Amino acid sequence: MGSLQRMAVLCGLTVLLSATAHAEDWQTAKDEDGIKVSLSEVAGSKYKAYRGVTTMKTSIAKLRALQEDVAGACSWIHECKTQKLLKHEGDQSWTYTQFNTPWPVTARDSVLHITTSEAADGSLTRKLEGVPTYIPEEKGFVRVAQVEGYWKFVPKGADQVEVTYQVHTEPGGSVPSWLANKFVVDAPFNTLKALKARAEKP
Repeated sequence: MGSLQRMAVLCGLTVLLSATAHAEDWQTAKDEDGIKVSLSEVAGSKYKAYRGVTTMKTSIAKLRALQEDVAGACSWIHECKTQKLLKHEGDQSWTYTQFNTPWPVTARDSVLHITTSEAADGSLTRKLEGVPTYIPEEKGFVRVAQVEGYWKFVPKGADQVEVTYQVHTEPGGSVPSWLANKFVVDAPFNTLKALKARAEKP
C-alpha cells in the first residue's frame, strides 16, 4: 500500500471513529445511587456528550419491553412531555418526542431513528440517530438539530444487566450554557434512575 493510500485509509478510519465515539476523554461528572455520569468534549460542538452507566437487577427482555413501549417510556425519560411511535419496521423504529424546557427557553422536540441489534454474547444495542426532517416541524417547538448515541444492555450474571446510555445532542436554536451544562448531567442520571426503578419492580 502506498503512503498516500495508507494516509487516506487512516483518515477515513479517524473520521469513522470520531463520528461514532465522539471523544474518549470522559470525565466523571456525577457518581451517585450506583449511577456514574461522565462527560466528554465533542470536536466542533459547544455541547458535551454524556454517558450514564449503571447495573440493574432485571432482564434484557424487560428493559427492551420498557423501551419499546414508546408512549409509556416518556414517564421515565428526563423532561419528556409526550412521545409516540411514528413507524416500526423489523429492528427499526422512528419516534417523535416533545420535551419540557424551563422558561424562557422554547420547548424542544426530536425525531429519532432507532436501530436495535443483538450480539452473540446476549447484549443488545439500540442505536439512536436524529432525523429532524422526517416529519414537518411543529408550531411552538424548536426541532433538535442532531442526536447521536445509543443504549447498550450487557448481561452480567443471572439477573444483572449493565446499562449504558450515551448521547450527544445539538439542541438547535439558542440554549443558555447553564441549562446545557445541567441537562447533560441530569438527562442520563434521572433517566437511568427512573428506568431502574421500573425495571427492578417485581
